[in-house]
Amino acid sequence: MLVLLVVLAAAGAGVWFGRHSATAGQHHSVALHPAKPKPPPAQKVSHRHPTAQPPTRLLYGTPLLAGAQVRVRAPAAIVVDADTGRVLWAERPHQRRKIASLTKIMTATLALREVPWQSRITVARSVTRVPLVREGLRTGEHARAWKLFYALLLFSGNDDANQLAISSAGSVHAFLREMNAEARELGLRDTHYTSPSGIRDHGNYSTPWDLAALTRYAFRNPRFNQLVRTKEIHVRWAAPTNSKIYVNNNFLLHLYTGANGVKTGYTHESGWCLVASATKHGRRLIAVVLDSPNMYADARRLLNLGFSRG
Repeated sequence: MLVLLVVLAAAGAGVWFGRHSATAGQHHSVALHPAKPKPPPAQKVSHRHPTAQPPTRLLYGTPLLAGAQVRVRAPAAIVVDADTGRVLWAERPHQRRKIASLTKIMTATLALREVPWQSRITVARSVTRVPLVREGLRTGEHARAWKLFYALLLFSGNDDANQLAISSAGSVHAFLREMNAEARELGLRDTHYTSPSGIRDHGNYSTPWDLAALTRYAFRNPRFNQLVRTKEIHVRWAAPTNSKIYVNNNFLLHLYTGANGVKTGYTHESGWCLVASATKHGRRLIAVVLDSPNMYADARRLLNLGFSRG
């Protein structure tokens, strides 16, 4: 019997279809033999600890559209020009807040640099015990790294985050040191990580400004770009699973014309969080909303504001 893991769309770490649940990783019977997806363009991978010469300034300027009338319910938010780094509008952009699975943007940024795309990964026992949302990796099973990257950024698997951390740095603790060192090198002064997944809120925080800056930097990797814009992907898997479907948690990809990223997040303490991106007429914007009662509506308003004042 072929088994298919259907990953339902949900927002962020600790969320299963809009609800926090510990029942991720269930399998459903279905006959499916999907073709192996075409990977994003090849990119040279360097195996070194953190960035060599990070950009000196990822974001800049006082908000260009300060004073513009836009109703955003998130207490902290920002919208920036992804191409230039110019800040267009902001509300409490430097306020430190819990960020849940938005943490995985940094995890992916580092792991894509350190883990070869086609490398064969053996799942460590410890990653199968990560709490809350898991895709269901099994101890000792083998998988290509690119499959874990899709699971990390589409399904938001916490087990995938920990496994990529171990594959990158040898241990989760070593990877956390790299995450925080990378944040310092990128000038993210109000960012700190205590897990690769964002499942821990205590001591794990960032700001709209830092998240927009990090995302702008992450976009320089074409594989990250391809991953976060993918709406759904079917992958082959070892028996007894045989195949899986990853559905992107970011519903904005379906709700907003030109949307092409990036990541959702949710825990009880962080509230609903979103880093969104969209491109229109060759211009790309990044919007960040933290602890929003309606993150998609807020992101749409900010993106509309940015594109209207091009």
